[in-house]
Amino acid sequence: MTCLMNLIDEDSEINAERPGPVSCIDVENVERPNKVFSNGDLYVGDFKEVLPHGKGKYTWSNGMVYEGDWEAGKMTGKGLLLWPSGERYNGDISGGYLHGFGTLTSPDGSVYEGQWRMNIQHGFGRKTYSNSDVYEGEWKEGEHEGNGRYFWNNGNKYTGNWKRGKMHGRGVMEWVNGDKYNGCWLNGLRHGSGIYQYADGGYYFGTWTRGLKDGKGVFYPAGSKRPSLNKFCISLGYDNGPKSVLSQCSSLNLEGSTVKKRSVRRSVSEKISVSGVLRSSGQISHKNAESSRDSDSTKESMHHYSSGTFSFDSDAGQSEVQESTAVVYEREYMQGVMIKERVRGYTELPKKAEKKTKHHAKETEKSSCFGIFKGKNSYHLMLNLQLGIRYTVGKITPVPKREVRTADFGHRARITMFFPRRGSQFTPPHKSVDFYWKDYCPMVFRNLREMFKLDAAEYMMSICGDDGLTEISSPGKSGSIFYLSHDDRFVIKTLKKSELKVLLKMLPKYYNHVKEHENTLITKFFGLHQITVHGKKKVRFVVMGNMFCTELRIHRRYDLKGSTHGRCTDKDKIHENTTLKDLDLSYEFQMDKSLQKFFFHQIALDCNFLKSQHIIDYSLLLGLHFRAPEQLNGLLEPPMMPNIESSPAGQGLTTDGEVLFPSKGLLLVAHEPSSVSTDPGPHIRGRPLRAFSLGDKEVDVLVPGTGRLQVQLGVNMPAQANQKLSGDEADSAEVELFEVYDVVIYMGIIDILQEYNAKKKAEHACKSVKFDPLSISVVEPELYAQRFINFLKQKVFPEQP
Repeated sequence: MTCLMNLIDEDSEINAERPGPVSCIDVENVERPNKVFSNGDLYVGDFKEVLPHGKGKYTWSNGMVYEGDWEAGKMTGKGLLLWPSGERYNGDISGGYLHGFGTLTSPDGSVYEGQWRMNIQHGFGRKTYSNSDVYEGEWKEGEHEGNGRYFWNNGNKYTGNWKRGKMHGRGVMEWVNGDKYNGCWLNGLRHGSGIYQYADGGYYFGTWTRGLKDGKGVFYPAGSKRPSLNKFCISLGYDNGPKSVLSQCSSLNLEGSTVKKRSVRRSVSEKISVSGVLRSSGQISHKNAESSRDSDSTKESMHHYSSGTFSFDSDAGQSEVQESTAVVYEREYMQGVMIKERVRGYTELPKKAEKKTKHHAKETEKSSCFGIFKGKNSYHLMLNLQLGIRYTVGKITPVPKREVRTADFGHRARITMFFPRRGSQFTPPHKSVDFYWKDYCPMVFRNLREMFKLDAAEYMMSICGDDGLTEISSPGKSGSIFYLSHDDRFVIKTLKKSELKVLLKMLPKYYNHVKEHENTLITKFFGLHQITVHGKKKVRFVVMGNMFCTELRIHRRYDLKGSTHGRCTDKDKIHENTTLKDLDLSYEFQMDKSLQKFFFHQIALDCNFLKSQHIIDYSLLLGLHFRAPEQLNGLLEPPMMPNIESSPAGQGLTTDGEVLFPSKGLLLVAHEPSSVSTDPGPHIRGRPLRAFSLGDKEVDVLVPGTGRLQVQLGVNMPAQANQKLSGDEADSAEVELFEVYDVVIYMGIIDILQEYNAKKKAEHACKSVKFDPLSISVVEPELYAQRFINFLKQKVFPEQP
């Protein structure tokens, strides 16, 4: 009895869930070219010894038929497979698997023509669905992934990037009515920067979050003159023009981005099933595409005016204006709700953009670092940084863990290495210039990373991975270069020589402080490095945790010092990513009593530490995620939420009717470790906080449309923001009106490397003659700390009555 191993299971059918040779066929007496087997199967064709080899046709007793090439008893080469269900495959087969190029025709009329790997669509292929929808593009393990085009049977079309069967990354959606969206996508929804073009010629340039307008944007009615895309991007704060806007989409394709924090159901499985019928076709309902359009072009939006009254308008209606209109609308949205609108002449935006460009160029010229590294050299700088960090972290990690010693601190505790371009015994060859690398206090920062529960491999992949670093504009006057890791977890900043010395000097005390106070709000430092090129030009870096590493959009950023002189921002320079200052803050925040008490307790501890180190000029970096006002939510009809679901009929993308505008705002609930992500991160601090309103229990916060988040000091902290309107804005000189928003707060103390030295003392003396000594930023450390705390208590987080 001889056994023939091939891709046939016990029921003589292809099994994609358990592929591979799993059964045997009795081929006794196979010397004859035509053979009927004892189990009823029939083979007609060529043999090599006792195994089918060459051309042959095999008919199973259940009616399944294969006709084509055989090799050593296995279906290999070109062939035709027919299932009893009516399904048909014609193409390449290797070792009993559908592998190579082939066409699969299903009984429902759907046809896939393209590449296969181990019974699964993988590579480039085109699929026509039973309802006449068509997808043409790249596949990965049975799902749309990569570049591709999807054509709905009603005429809608999407061209762009896909991931796990969903529109994800950069893409263009074109509706049959003439509307078009060009921008970023996330999990099948518009997410990030984009441009929405209406059929009548109107445009909206702005940002979206999970399918809803969220953040600032500009609407150009039909007939209005639009500025160049480059000037528009600069006016919104993207200093590098369209490239910086579109670069936001690129990170969406990365496994290490914030997307990974959210689970995505892998339900579109287009593998060959037991019966040969596709379990899910990946077909996308055109209703979802229509609802994606309707939420912008036909859904009524709420306008909130300073008078406190509301009126309804639709974007489509607003784009129906007379030709040659000279106005544009600067708008701000929160989860699809318009909360602000400013009417401007279209000529103002280009001027504003040009003004900002000149201002940015002037600030750039002041930066010594930019003078050294521009253009291609900036890329070399980033590459040098990655090479150095990969080398030193890899070198220090295998060293057995121990407590730090006195010798581990100071400028002499360092690793120095030369990186020639051609490589050396210790360094790899690279495409940058020759450079010297210096890593300060490697054992100290290795222990700090472990103290903050950062895995060395993840740290290196985040900063040194193939996805690279993103250069971001400096929010301050320092002229420093800032880099952001591809997953938004780490910020890398260039330092002055004086700042390097201060950090090395304070590092022993800093180490003890963060070790003793796990909830500290002070910036987390993870590494201190120096690059020397051309023998003399030195650039110093510090790696820090990104305080705004969150899947929630940060709508406002504030840098708060507690001083008033010069602490306001020119309104013409405010854009989407502007970091505002003390006098720009028009909100007061109310937190749970226990959260607020714990916050000020830690602020006092941190300020005492900074005071002991004679540090001034530090500030509280405050990030706010706003929730749409609750009274507006109930007035809006939510668009349908696309969701991939697997179904026997292969309906693919369906609508589950999830409400994007819940009736309740943020909600504090008892902490459940199993229900929230407890993965350590560069911004995570200590344990969950306790809330007075829940009986002093550890708490999480429920964010509608996002999920459950762990509340920690400075991270995911829920609060109420009360905005005090001026008399002109409120149309009342006698009554003070407040607008109330639910907000999620992210905050920490930054810029802690400025000593109160002789230079600062001289600056204080000089400015005190011209201005109020208490209003200027430069004051002695004890007064600075007290003023800082008082400002936070009185102006930012006042005690509840």
